[in-house]
Amino acid sequence: MKKQISFSIAMIPVLVTITVMALTIVVLEQSPHIPLIVGTTVAALIAWRLGFTWREIEEAMYKGIRLALPAVVIIMLVGLTIGAWIGGGIVATMIYYGLKLLTPSLFLVSITIICAVVSLAIGSSWSTMGTIGVAGMGIGMSMGIPAPMVAGAIISGSYFGDKMSPLSDTTNLASGLTNTDLFVHIRHMLYTTIPGLLIALGVYAFLGRNFGNKQVKAEEIEQTLTVLQQHFVISPFLLLIPLLVIVLVARKVPAIPALIVGIVLGFLAQIFIQGGSVASAVQALQSGFSIETGNKVVDDLFNRGGLESMMYTVSMTLVAMTFGGVLEHTGMLEAIVKQILKLAKTAKGVVTSTIFSCVATNATCSEQYISIVIPSRMYANAYKEQGLHSKNLSRALEDGGTLTSVFFPWNTCGVFILGTLGVHAFDYAPYAILNFIVPTISILYALTGFSIEKLPPSEVSAQKNAHMNA
Repeated sequence: MKKQISFSIAMIPVLVTITVMALTIVVLEQSPHIPLIVGTTVAALIAWRLGFTWREIEEAMYKGIRLALPAVVIIMLVGLTIGAWIGGGIVATMIYYGLKLLTPSLFLVSITIICAVVSLAIGSSWSTMGTIGVAGMGIGMSMGIPAPMVAGAIISGSYFGDKMSPLSDTTNLASGLTNTDLFVHIRHMLYTTIPGLLIALGVYAFLGRNFGNKQVKAEEIEQTLTVLQQHFVISPFLLLIPLLVIVLVARKVPAIPALIVGIVLGFLAQIFIQGGSVASAVQALQSGFSIETGNKVVDDLFNRGGLESMMYTVSMTLVAMTFGGVLEHTGMLEAIVKQILKLAKTAKGVVTSTIFSCVATNATCSEQYISIVIPSRMYANAYKEQGLHSKNLSRALEDGGTLTSVFFPWNTCGVFILGTLGVHAFDYAPYAILNFIVPTISILYALTGFSIEKLPPSEVSAQKNAHMNA
């Protein structure tokens, strides 16, 4: 017979995971996979002791994994895309023209805006980071800008578009789960996201001035351009490939077929434009592109990509979702959120608690989607009881859930960024300005009541009557 899970019992696997995670990552400097497996084991044992059968616990794990399968497919395709686009000279061409057109002092601002526009058009931060972001890392590092700073700007721009695009899966998920009209949801997010972007651009402009004053040697950039020309065929026509992918997704072609088109074209470009063999093109897809130019920056950037490079991220995603699945489907997460709701008895408390709950879910369940799904279910009635419009909940879910997933190296987003941009979450965190400024603004709005919209009294009364009659 299953027992009701108390808050104290539900917190055990969370606290165990956090403790083992801190020891493993900070002290032992190892990956977060094992701590999450330990946490999953503890959660499963507790569930078994409370009356859940092993079959039910297994099914909870599988439910978590099934939720992540679309992300797993995208992760693998991005690995293939990086390998194909590096081998096909597409990334080299983007870096070449980027170095010619962009200046160090304006680079951080420029790459943020470029990534914001692209992700707004295609609705995917991951696809933006895996394509435009990879080239942006090469350009910025070639200019002498530290990799964490470049990654932070790319992340800020990519997540702006991901959060605000009507094509984004998280945007549609947050609006759908809260029964909020999609464009009402997007308009309500403008209050927090636009100020966040402006602050981020201001910080990047300030940081860029330091690099404008620092002597970024023109000969070093020229050397990089020369190396690129020596080892790749540079042609503006190669830019049509990423442009085509962006256009396809913007025209509502699903991300998977659009990425496949980009992979095929990159594969063909490596053979017919770069003069590579079919075997080398297949190798770039499988294990990544390989090159030795003697230029450390170029070698570090271009020796990457391929399906195998994403297996760390895939395994991390599956392990994280296994842990999250057990916590959710055995009722442990619900027990934790119910305890939080006891403390949130006002409108400002409910909104603030939602944001913190999303952050905590990102930290413990290691998955962006769960950080939206679970709080949306748990807080829906609390918003109704406070007479708050559902768009307040949908915005809080995105401000607290979508954006903060990048700050945890064991979260699927943090792992993906490490795999694509090559920078650890703890390193780029101070520079992902948009991602921590927007939740901060959202909390300030909750505390002051600014832009927190309440339902008309007639709707509040109707909801209370319906709740009493239910």
